[in-house]
Amino acid sequence: MIHAMRGLLIIPLLLVIALASPEGDWPSSWAYQLQNAVPEQVAQSGYDIVVMDYSYDGTEEGEYGPEDIQLIVDHGVTPVAYVSIGEAEDYRFYWNESWYEDPPDWLGSGNPDWPGNYAVKYWKPQWQDIILSYLDRILDQGFKGAYLDRIDAFEHWSDPYNGEDTVLEEGDAASRMISFILNITEHCRSMDPDFLIIPQNGERILLFDDASLREAVSGWAVEDMFYDGTQPVDPSETQERLDILQPIISEKFVLSVDYVDDGSGLQGENLERITDYVHKALGAGLIPYPAMSDRELDELIPKFFLPEFPLD
Repeated sequence: MIHAMRGLLIIPLLLVIALASPEGDWPSSWAYQLQNAVPEQVAQSGYDIVVMDYSYDGTEEGEYGPEDIQLIVDHGVTPVAYVSIGEAEDYRFYWNESWYEDPPDWLGSGNPDWPGNYAVKYWKPQWQDIILSYLDRILDQGFKGAYLDRIDAFEHWSDPYNGEDTVLEEGDAASRMISFILNITEHCRSMDPDFLIIPQNGERILLFDDASLREAVSGWAVEDMFYDGTQPVDPSETQERLDILQPIISEKFVLSVDYVDDGSGLQGENLERITDYVHKALGAGLIPYPAMSDRELDELIPKFFLPEFPLD
């Protein structure tokens, strides 16, 4: 299943300009489906952006063809491909079965919450080459952006209790991830200058940014900002995250997904919770998507199911 400093990074001014996010109209709606996405349904969805996997089922055999992605584009929907850059997934085309017994030196421990996902030393050239080859596939398919997950891996590698053979200072771990994202951005935009780069979560990395990352990305995405499943998040935690994201909110766009829909229909407590989430997200300047609470992301919520929620 697919699933959320020793010194400031110095980037030459010309490179910062080259990596700067393309100008353009920001989206007003988005959807998030990582399993079983049908291109015809995505194309007819009416959303501005749909984040989806590069494959119907995550495997190489299920990979979408360029004609599938072009169909989506032709209907005015921007397809953005999910890519985990901070963890390896054992169902991907790059996985080698021998790694279970004889892992490469850049592969870390398994994620107990997501079996089949493994921490990676994302600063290692071998892993970065894998991700760049992944992105080449996505570009060849015709995707218009990449949705970069697990950038918060910098926190794992700076945790002294991470159980790994390597522990970095937090600023150093953040700087290495920033460099990686900038490399990804430069690589993709050398082939498509308008390619969208949207990191998910890990916004604390912005505390270690000299504005290079903020300038490069097209926007940001966050999970569980207001609700953790069907339970409200402590408002102080929400506000802390929003404060860090404020420069992105004011300059670009932030996609928000909270898994608030328990599947009982648009009625009663479920409708109240969905409405509350959408109100809060819009009020904070975020673009909301109320997903199902099972977190499977295996269906596309029709846009007409999301009523207009004017702010009071």
